[in-house]
Amino acid sequence: MATDTIDQEAPLINGDDGVSSSDEHEHYIHRAPWLRAFILGANDGLVSVAALMLGVGGGSESLSTMRLAGVASWIAGALSMAVGEYISVSSQRDTEEADIEKERQQQNRGPAARARELQELTDIYIKRGLDPDLARKVAEQLTEKDVIRAHARDELGIDIDELANPLQAAGVSALAFTAGALIPLLAGAFLSDPRIRLVAVAVASLVGLAAFGLVGALLGGAKPFIGAMRVVFGGCLAMAITFGIGHVLGANPDAM
Repeated sequence: MATDTIDQEAPLINGDDGVSSSDEHEHYIHRAPWLRAFILGANDGLVSVAALMLGVGGGSESLSTMRLAGVASWIAGALSMAVGEYISVSSQRDTEEADIEKERQQQNRGPAARARELQELTDIYIKRGLDPDLARKVAEQLTEKDVIRAHARDELGIDIDELANPLQAAGVSALAFTAGALIPLLAGAFLSDPRIRLVAVAVASLVGLAAFGLVGALLGGAKPFIGAMRVVFGGCLAMAITFGIGHVLGANPDAM
């Protein structure tokens, strides 16, 4: 009977360490930076271009005007996202490097300054739950290995190997914006009938918003339905308001 019990439980064991497959799990936090940039850029691109095309289409039946508005919105938005992200992330990296340099300067001020820095590191580990003696030993060992890296990580929350990358952030933002912008642009830029064109842009945009929201939720570990619906709702609201304004102004040109 004991053998049967062990045999029944054996398939749950993956290796000699006795860890079952049910114990394996995946974290999502490492995806946060690029996930935020991609989802933000893609949704911004889709909503911005779709809303502008619908707004122009609501006030004018001209295909060339609507197409020009979509292309201009795409190019301007992608460049704006790239420049804005580059400036933002560059400022973040400058701050990180400045803080790391301060730690280097402290270490170069002599034994007294180094002793204070060691005590700061020790106090951090004590606050995290280590007893004072163990905290001191950990601080001393990490200081001997790489004092700057230890202070950057545990005092400043900065991983020296993962500093902010402005060019990468700018590129991701521009590409993500373009990915979103091309959905409504390709859906309506070649349809001559104005009503079909508006419907095509709206439907393609709704599908795109739902897809981006769903992918973002799945990659981030959130509930898929909730993630998709909040993106769809926000996008629909923006497109509906812009279309309404365009329709009103197009029907009353003298209001301009």
